[in-house]
Amino acid sequence: MEEIIQHLTPLLKEISGYIYPNEIELHWSLLVVIYPYLTGLVAGAFILASLVKVFNVEALRPVYRIALLTALAFMLVAPLSLLAHLGHPDRSFEIFLTPNVTSAMAMFGFVYLWYLMAVLFLEIWFDYRRDFIKWGQEGKGLKKWFYKFLSLFSKDVSPKALAFDDKAERVITILGIPSAFLLHGYVGFIFGSVKANPFWSSVLMPIVFLFSAIVSGIALVLLIYMIITPFRYKQIDEKCLDTLASFLFYAMIIDFSLEILDFIHRIYESEESIHILSQLVAGKLFFSLIIVQLIIGMIIPLATIAAVKAFNTPAELKRLLYFLSALLVQVGIFFTRWNVVIGGQLFSKSFRGLTAYKMTFLGIEGLLMSIGMLVLPFLILYVLFKLLPPWKDAPPAAEIPAEAT
Repeated sequence: MEEIIQHLTPLLKEISGYIYPNEIELHWSLLVVIYPYLTGLVAGAFILASLVKVFNVEALRPVYRIALLTALAFMLVAPLSLLAHLGHPDRSFEIFLTPNVTSAMAMFGFVYLWYLMAVLFLEIWFDYRRDFIKWGQEGKGLKKWFYKFLSLFSKDVSPKALAFDDKAERVITILGIPSAFLLHGYVGFIFGSVKANPFWSSVLMPIVFLFSAIVSGIALVLLIYMIITPFRYKQIDEKCLDTLASFLFYAMIIDFSLEILDFIHRIYESEESIHILSQLVAGKLFFSLIIVQLIIGMIIPLATIAAVKAFNTPAELKRLLYFLSALLVQVGIFFTRWNVVIGGQLFSKSFRGLTAYKMTFLGIEGLLMSIGMLVLPFLILYVLFKLLPPWKDAPPAAEIPAEAT
């Protein structure tokens, strides 16, 4: 009992107004914040890759494979935060054995499996198949057999086979676009369908989540491209970088417009919850929502990219401004997820009081575990880059000896 009192005492000091006893501690923690943030990066990176295959934006060709591998790396980690939060990851397979079509959360398992296996894996495999064959012939030892296994021991690099690869890849990408929308849009759907919570209950929530995901995915690929290219002693493709920044700018404008529209809609409705939500935004969420999410994460990057586009900016300064803008966007999108998940739990269902969230450092729900969840995808991405080099300047697989066919 004393331990419980010691744990709750700091929270009680920050409670204002009247709340129910079961609202003192929040049910969803930082791990739940990380989940929509990671899935957003997956959806955004894949949609960026689809611009090359479906919409023929050739300027983005240098980052096509980078975007695919980024989506895969973050996709592998995204559900881990939820599993860790639930506490019984060993039971997760039961959603496949006893599917519940009326549960949006339960159906996520099928959406995840479809997107991972039928979309990401297949698209990457068809794009790399001829490279697997080449690397399998040139490699030695285990590496040789590893690539041979990935190519399914095929040696067919005939024009007909390569044409089929390209066609299949294009079809999969077309199917993957609505799949990516579904993957992250459903996260917004889960929050937006909670009618008991006026901070979440909005028909625009899935759309806002989706476009913020596109923004975060493009910004992440831009950051990765700008970081790894100098480390490889290669020149950054200026046309590719400008195109990335342009698509980031357009996506941010749409995302910003939707968020403003949602805000105006809430004010216009002026339901009974508007007073407690006003207190929440003006008080506990003022820094994270107004300062970080809106000003630092949205307005400053928008103004910076617009200024770079409007004026004849030197190349070095332009790269720096693009990099800083993309970095600020990542911070802003993360706090967008924070404000939705954590902020939506800070007011009482009585609409008469506000509670607080205390983050711990250690433990399954602690800051250290959350940092690990954010770092892990980059470690996986590093391994993927080593095994599946995505570089545009890599020797073309078409150079495989003719006898291989």
